[in-house]
Amino acid sequence: MANFKSEEVNINAPAQQVFDKMSNLEALGELIKNAPEDQIPDDQRQMLEQVTATRDSITFPGGPAGNITLRLAEAVSPSLIRMVGQGTPVPLTLSMHITTVNEVQCSAYVDIDIKIPAMLKPMVSGPLQKMADQFSQMLRSIPFN
Repeated sequence: MANFKSEEVNINAPAQQVFDKMSNLEALGELIKNAPEDQIPDDQRQMLEQVTATRDSITFPGGPAGNITLRLAEAVSPSLIRMVGQGTPVPLTLSMHITTVNEVQCSAYVDIDIKIPAMLKPMVSGPLQKMADQFSQMLRSIPFN
């Protein structure tokens, strides 16, 4: 199992508020699609416009590998949201960890656990680390208030 952890980012919103928005994947899908244009690079905007979501799953375009669907597997208010890959070529878990800083601010980071063969790890490590980092950067642009 390989693990890719994003940087920890500060969010100007209470932990419970962030948890509530992020654990409702349908609402998260809408937030992603409606992120301010100045905060999302043009090359990523087209991908984000193709995101589809239900209350407990979210699907991202995965390029040549096909779509990637994450299903909500665990939600521990207000500190943990865990999603598992559904129909992914290899077992995949994405976890968001939220920590209260004070009553109006929290911090969060994402980690991705993926079961990949050792010989493939050098080829996919860069893109997976980039994906984890982009997810945490996206958290900064979401209007939680």
